[in-house]
Amino acid sequence: MARRSMGWLLCAVALLMLAGCAPTRGDATGRFEAREVQVDGRSVHYQVFIPRGAAAQTGKLPVVLFLHGSGERGSDNRAQTEAGIGPYLRRHADSFPALVVLPQVPDDEEWSGDNNRAATAALDAVITEFGADPGRQYLTGMSMGGYGSWNIALDDPQRFAAIVPVCGAVLVPRAVRPTLFVESVAREADPYAVMAQRLKDTPIWMFHGALDDVVKPDDDRRLKAAFDAVGAKDVRYTEYPQGNHNAWDATYADAQMWAWLFAQRRG
Repeated sequence: MARRSMGWLLCAVALLMLAGCAPTRGDATGRFEAREVQVDGRSVHYQVFIPRGAAAQTGKLPVVLFLHGSGERGSDNRAQTEAGIGPYLRRHADSFPALVVLPQVPDDEEWSGDNNRAATAALDAVITEFGADPGRQYLTGMSMGGYGSWNIALDDPQRFAAIVPVCGAVLVPRAVRPTLFVESVAREADPYAVMAQRLKDTPIWMFHGALDDVVKPDDDRRLKAAFDAVGAKDVRYTEYPQGNHNAWDATYADAQMWAWLFAQRRG
């Protein structure tokens, strides 16, 4: 009888392994998984990076919302993992300590309106699914996603423990891109001062390349001056002297940035 039971047990384990369902296999390294969430009656697809050992965590995990740039727009639910934070996560899949939510904007659209609601809905879904720490929500984005970081942060200034906009800006960068701007302040006489006043209590670290000819660093320089003028408690600005538009690879490879980010908490 014992021999028969052991045989059934071995068969069951073998079947689980063949199906890719071995109890510890999926948690052995960090990984991306596709998810979807319902927003206003429509299905929105996104990716979530799940850190190694997430299932065995005894404390609540921090969570990062990442907003991609123009080149990653589409509907494949994959391109947003292939530039910016995604390649960094793949290189550090065994050690990155946080959940990362990666939504995707459809072709020819911006991080605004429905797309921002979809991004925050995906973030909410991941917090619920994994029991993530609501006091350690972080927001970052690159280029178009840098603009999106400001848009989403201004919509809910009390939500994020810290934000890291990379090579973003406030106003339209070029005439060929008239829909790219920070919407809630664009009509203000001094949008930089308004943003600084609304977000002065949020830790922020901006990054930009000094030679950026796609989104020039002028707006980030003016924002830093505006934050300084209102006495913001922790707003930093790093400008790479020889950097062009791709400031994201250097930013996401910066161990000091990650240490600073994960040290921030709300509440």
